[in-house]
Amino acid sequence: MLGKIGLWFAVFIIVSPAILFFLWMASLSLKYEVDNAAYPPVFFPERIAWKNYADVLASNRFLTYFINSLLVTGTATFLAMMVGVPAGYGIARMAAHKSAIVILIARITPGLSYLIPLFLLFQWLGLLGTLWPQIIIHLVVTVPIVIWIMIGYFETTPMELEESALIDGASRWQVFRYVALPIARPGVAVAFILAVIFSWNNFVFGIVLAGRETRTLPVAVYNMISFDQLSWGPLAAAALIVTLPVLLLTVFAQRQIVAGLTAGAVKGG
Repeated sequence: MLGKIGLWFAVFIIVSPAILFFLWMASLSLKYEVDNAAYPPVFFPERIAWKNYADVLASNRFLTYFINSLLVTGTATFLAMMVGVPAGYGIARMAAHKSAIVILIARITPGLSYLIPLFLLFQWLGLLGTLWPQIIIHLVVTVPIVIWIMIGYFETTPMELEESALIDGASRWQVFRYVALPIARPGVAVAFILAVIFSWNNFVFGIVLAGRETRTLPVAVYNMISFDQLSWGPLAAAALIVTLPVLLLTVFAQRQIVAGLTAGAVKGG
């Protein structure tokens, strides 16, 4: 009993700052600027300022930035899954530990390390200001994530079914497509969700490589910050709108995430 109480207390201590931060952002987005500047702070406003959300959604470029984020995240995630899942399977089955170490190094290397050389390359190719530089550089982040997760997952899946399929005359590609891939579906779901989250929330690449018409939502939120006047209500509303898609994706796919992480952590078939 005491162990469970201690566990829940530890979970509360760890999770409460994030929950408090989210609730405070929601409070800011629903208040007028008078209430946001009040002292002592007002958490529950008497008047709900729905206009903060209306102003953000009515912005001339918000829909453009939203579509840009969908295109960049969707394309980068799709390409990362197409490359990363087979690569993770191949590395796991060949026990290519040196290749796995290279993937780990690529995973932990800060994205800024790739930014300057790729910026010069895109400038030389004349692609700056388009969506393609953002899609390509997002692959630098998403592909190592997908490969690393799939290596760990495929290493824990049973080999007996694959060996039986090979004995029956199936090719290695058929074994991967019809045997290994269906078994690894929870791991694929985890890799997909993490790739979407890392790509959707990326800020640095967008602010450096994007043009006025090709910015993504995180950059659009940053552009709302002004030295002359800072409106906390619309800014908080915009931040929550940016967070909402990945939050909903995580909530609806939480079962797949738990299943993928727990299954990938158990060794053997």
